[in-house]
Amino acid sequence: MLEALGLGAPEEAVYMALLAGPAASAQDLAWQTGLEEATSERILRDLTARGLVAVATDTRTSGPAGLEGRPEPVAVAGPASAPEEPGAGARRPTRYRLTPPSMALAPLLVEQRNALHLAETAYAKLTERYRHTAAHTDGGVVEVVVGAEQVAHRFHQLHCGAQRELLVFLVGEAVAVAREDADSSESSALGRGVDFRVVAAKDYLDGDDVVRDVREAVTAGVAFRLVDSLPLKMVISDRERAMVPLEMTDSGGVPSAVVVHRSGLLTALVHLFEKEWAQARPVFTGTGTLEDTAGDPQPTAEELEVLALLLAGVSDRRAASQLGLSIRTVERRVRRLTDLAGGGSRLQLGWHAARAGWL
Repeated sequence: MLEALGLGAPEEAVYMALLAGPAASAQDLAWQTGLEEATSERILRDLTARGLVAVATDTRTSGPAGLEGRPEPVAVAGPASAPEEPGAGARRPTRYRLTPPSMALAPLLVEQRNALHLAETAYAKLTERYRHTAAHTDGGVVEVVVGAEQVAHRFHQLHCGAQRELLVFLVGEAVAVAREDADSSESSALGRGVDFRVVAAKDYLDGDDVVRDVREAVTAGVAFRLVDSLPLKMVISDRERAMVPLEMTDSGGVPSAVVVHRSGLLTALVHLFEKEWAQARPVFTGTGTLEDTAGDPQPTAEELEVLALLLAGVSDRRAASQLGLSIRTVERRVRRLTDLAGGGSRLQLGWHAARAGWL
C-alpha cells in the first residue's frame, strides 16, 4: 500500500505494526512481523530519519496490539554475565511511535507529485524536440522496426501509451505479437478508459478460439465490426502514431513493421480506418435476449451472432465452424430470424434487420 510513497515491503510491515498500537520496541516489532531484530532496528532508524517514526517518550511496557502483557526477557546472572554498574537499573529498550500520517506522509506525496510533474514536463519537451528534429530528417516521419521482439515491443508501447483512443485493423493470424499478449495490452487499455474500436476482416475469425476471444473483448468494452476484407493490419494510438506490419517476403522472412508519426500519411491512415468503420457491420453486440419494446418477439444474442456473420458474407457452413455450432443449428436460427422478419429471402432479412435496429 505504501510502495508508491517509497516504502518497501519490510518497511511497510514495520510501519503497519506500529499503526496497531501506541508504541513498540524493535524487539516487539520483530516478534510481530517475523523480521530479524537487527533488521527491525535498522528500519526503525531509517523511518525515524525520514520523519515517519519518533522515539516514544512514554515509558510504559505495553506494546502494540496483541503484545500487551508479554514478559520482558529476564537476564540470568552467571559467570559469563557482565557485572552491572553499581546503582544502575535495568535499561529498557527504546520504544517508537508513529508520527501522525497526515504530517509525515504528506511531504512524500508532494515529492512524488513534483517528480511526476517534472517527468511529464521532460516528456513533453523531449517529444517536441524529437518531432522538430524528425521533421528535418530524412525518414523521420516513418520509422522501420525489424525483428519479432522489436515489433512486439513497439506494439505494446502503442497500447500502453494510449490515453484516449485505439483504432485497430485485424487481418489473418498474429505473427510477431501472440494473441495472449495482445489481449493483455487490450485489457490494460480498457482499464484506463481508452476508447477501443476494431475492424476485422472476416477471415480473422477462422483462427482457433477467435470467436470466443472476440465475445470476451466485446463484453469488456471493445467495439468490434466486421468487413469482407482489409488492405492491411494496423494499430493507431491517439491519432498521433500508427504501426503497420510489412510483408514478410519484403523483409527476408523476418517480422517487420513501420511506425508512422504525425504527418499527412498518418492522417490518411486515420481516414482509411474511419471509412472502413462506417461501412463495417457490428458483430457480437448482444449478451442476451433483446428487450421486447414493441410487444413482438425479438432475436436472441445467439441468433444475432449468426445474422452478423451472414450479413458479412460468411456462408452457413463457415458460420457454423466459427461459432462452434452444427450446420443444422445455424439453419434453424436463420429460419427463426426469417420468421421474425415476416418471411421472404435473406436479402429481405437483412433489410428488416437494419430497419428494426437488430444490429
